[in-house]
Amino acid sequence: MQLRHIILIILYMLPLLIAAQTGALKGHLSSENEDLPFATIIIKNTQIGATSDESGNYHLHELKPGQYNIIASYVGYISERKQILIKPGETTILNFKLVSSTTLDEIVVSGTMKETYVSASPIKIDVITSKQLDTYLPSAASSLIESAQLVNGVQEVVACGVCYTNNISVNGLPGSYTAILMDGTPIYGNLASVYGLNGIPNMIIDRFEVIKGPSSTLYGSEAVAGVINIITKNPENQPMISADIMTSSREEVFGNFAITPRLGKSNAYLGVNFGYANNFADNNLDGFGDAVNSDHISVFSKFNFYRPSDKIFSLAAKFYYEDRRNGIEDYIRDRAYKELRGSDEIYGESIYTNRLELFGTYALDTKANLKIDYSLSNHKQDSYYGDQFFEASQQIAFGNFLWNFNKEKHDVLVGATLRYDAYDDNTSATEKEIDGLITNTPNNQFVPGIFAQDEFSISQNLKVLGGLRLDHHQDHGLIYSPRLNVKLNTSDWTTFRFNFGTGFKVVNLFTEDHAFVTGQREVIIGEELDPESSYNFSVNFNQVYNGMAGTGTIDIEGFYTHFTNKIIPDYDTPGFIVYENSDGFARSMGLSMNITHNFNIPIQFNLGVNLLQSTETETDLAGNEITSDILFSPRWSGIISANYQLRKQRITLAYTAQFTGQMALPEVYDLDATGVPLEEPRPTTSTPFSLHQVQVSKMIKNNYSLYLGVNNLFNFVQTESPLVGYDDPNYNPGFSPYFDTAYAYAPNQGIQFYLGFKWDLAKKIPDNLVSER
Repeated sequence: MQLRHIILIILYMLPLLIAAQTGALKGHLSSENEDLPFATIIIKNTQIGATSDESGNYHLHELKPGQYNIIASYVGYISERKQILIKPGETTILNFKLVSSTTLDEIVVSGTMKETYVSASPIKIDVITSKQLDTYLPSAASSLIESAQLVNGVQEVVACGVCYTNNISVNGLPGSYTAILMDGTPIYGNLASVYGLNGIPNMIIDRFEVIKGPSSTLYGSEAVAGVINIITKNPENQPMISADIMTSSREEVFGNFAITPRLGKSNAYLGVNFGYANNFADNNLDGFGDAVNSDHISVFSKFNFYRPSDKIFSLAAKFYYEDRRNGIEDYIRDRAYKELRGSDEIYGESIYTNRLELFGTYALDTKANLKIDYSLSNHKQDSYYGDQFFEASQQIAFGNFLWNFNKEKHDVLVGATLRYDAYDDNTSATEKEIDGLITNTPNNQFVPGIFAQDEFSISQNLKVLGGLRLDHHQDHGLIYSPRLNVKLNTSDWTTFRFNFGTGFKVVNLFTEDHAFVTGQREVIIGEELDPESSYNFSVNFNQVYNGMAGTGTIDIEGFYTHFTNKIIPDYDTPGFIVYENSDGFARSMGLSMNITHNFNIPIQFNLGVNLLQSTETETDLAGNEITSDILFSPRWSGIISANYQLRKQRITLAYTAQFTGQMALPEVYDLDATGVPLEEPRPTTSTPFSLHQVQVSKMIKNNYSLYLGVNNLFNFVQTESPLVGYDDPNYNPGFSPYFDTAYAYAPNQGIQFYLGFKWDLAKKIPDNLVSER
């Protein structure tokens, strides 16, 4: 036999010899109703993986024999991990049936600071996943502000009709009463709640969890009305490269770009979100722009570090910059505001925001379940409201040391927290009289705290969760926050939850009342302001059912929240706002109802209604109690969301509608032709309105997709200008002593069309990849 024949035989036999020494893995991925194409399958702690084909099938070749942990993941579904044994010369079959994360089996952490399922949590938690966000909202242009409104009882509240600062209201309470967390850490302080929330793009959100009602036992100050915990995306489950670009009929441009490199055995996520809006429009003819113009960029990175112990070590960082402006046309056109900031003749508002965040989790390599959650943030605001300069900064350092252990029927969590909060601005809020001189005195708070909670499983159907937190404020002493939660399952599908909790909040005037710096009123702070506090009771009923050609849930909740030492601004003296401690209190009570249904055919819908009464009471000089509705708190609200999938055409149709009932509006007066206020104010109660959105998404080929949609489908806009005193003939627009920006309660922009394109490059490893060396 010639040498060349021997070589050919060897080359022919070599793959067979290699295959005999290695194994293979194949299988199928599906959900309850459909195959899952382009899902990700990876071998944990390696670079080996694959993507399922259009039928949900996958195949991994040439795997070294041994034990492997296989992880299957798909956007909008709960990832599943299985352990298998690869044998030489054999093909192992491993199938996955993933569960939609819109069901009650979504994992949450917000209620108890440890992972549990929605159905098992003693705390009522609403969850919105990234799949829902992509289905209903334009992914490149949306942030937490828009996304939170998919939850029944949660609304966006606009505080200014010029700069359109906005925040998130839970059950009708002001946005500054809601704690915003990133991966479980309270990183957003008072200052960031004004402009910083627009810098949380949907691009980085895996899901967010909403708890309604005080939660200061676990999360401290600001958790008075509720908690929104943003869980950022896990780099391990994201495409290798993704891009998303969108434009709108308002000449706006938005985009996302992200990569997920591997650093040895560790995973990383690097993403950029940007937005550009620079189009002046004045359809209500008040001389001011109907919408804010903005240039922003958000850079996000997250690292999940590999550890032989398999314990978590994550580190995330985010930078956000925004150039936000609005005003009269001469202020906006051709970016003239850059030269006109602070002008006393041409009115405009210009806000530069710089924000840096660092946060993560480190689990100690010990037998005991010990971990540290940590965060650092630096927020700076450089702004002009007309000719008024407002400069502020806030730095927050937070550490949370947690120990979780189980003993018989008790699941115990104990912790110690350290929070340093440094706030400074150039207003009278940080000024004190020292030796007869007015001195700038930054508000620096070091707040240590301890807490403990015990989840006691009395039986398989009854759980009781009790907790207590104790914080020490250098200005206010010891503040304690108890909680009690009871969960009762009367059947496999019927659950009752009973909740009691408390909250406390240190007041920051800029975030409590935007009129503190905008408009033409002078601020008077009568005394040092004490913290506000609250307590809450709620009862929740949840029923899972089968019927109507599918499955669904019915959720009903009644709630009552009471606030003491409510800081209520006094506008009675013309030209002034007076802030003082008071005997005032506030109440928020109501009933929330929600139905979610998944049909056997690919249709899902959600219907929610929230009935609400939110009032605040203050005592006048004669000792009489005066009760009024909390401004901009709707007496009822509702939400509808539905989507339908054309599977063969790979098209998803989505529809959402938000309904807003009557709400109390501030008492403001228009001017007559000579600049004198009219005798009768504008309406102090709004009329109900609704906003409708439609989005169509089309998967073109593999990981290419288009989405297009319409916002404000029926072109609803606020009938009155959000501004008052803009037309005073005696002053330049915006500089009248009667100028007020606080009458914004509905959109000033009508119908909008948008079109976007998305591309994902999945982490697909070629079939002939040899296993990790």
